[in-house]
Amino acid sequence: MVQYAKTAAVRQGIIDACLTIFGESGFHGASMAEIARRAGISHTGLLHHFSRKEDLLTAVLSMQDQRSADFLARNSALDTGADPLDVLRGMARTLIERDQRIGLVELSAVLTGEATAAGHPAHEYFTTRYRNVRSFMTRLFSRLGDEGRLSTHLPPAHLAAITIAAMDGLHTQWLFDRTAIDVDACVSELMAAFVPELKTAPPE
Repeated sequence: MVQYAKTAAVRQGIIDACLTIFGESGFHGASMAEIARRAGISHTGLLHHFSRKEDLLTAVLSMQDQRSADFLARNSALDTGADPLDVLRGMARTLIERDQRIGLVELSAVLTGEATAAGHPAHEYFTTRYRNVRSFMTRLFSRLGDEGRLSTHLPPAHLAAITIAAMDGLHTQWLFDRTAIDVDACVSELMAAFVPELKTAPPE
């Protein structure tokens, strides 16, 4: 048990080092030697846990997206007993909270730019991630539209794409000026423009 905990701690230290380095230099700019140095282990020790840089990237991306992946899995069936508005709020909150860690925001900004190239090892990951989140939010907006709770005639798929684009763009701006950009408030106001029930009462 002690050895297992030690191994898990070493692996987590490696992943944390990768998160920082990939955010600074991108995937292609990072070296295994630098990752080992930042993690405080030998190059041989690094290869014992992760034999390829691609394996490190997979581990970092899995950690980065675990909460939103868990949320999608729990709500994938969109149980008829659940209010789609509550699920939409939860999805937005999960995506926003995931990216409020500066290291994760920097990592996402660098990797999503790099990974647009078809040959990048994270290309398929981001393609699938965007497709899954977009599909999930499209179904939520479709449910709200069927129930007469949308204030726009834009197609649900467009609403989903616009919301995700706003989150990504706001997080990029947040990197440059964290005091001026309130990602949560901006996303909430945007979605309230589509869904009147999300509008907050003005202060008295």
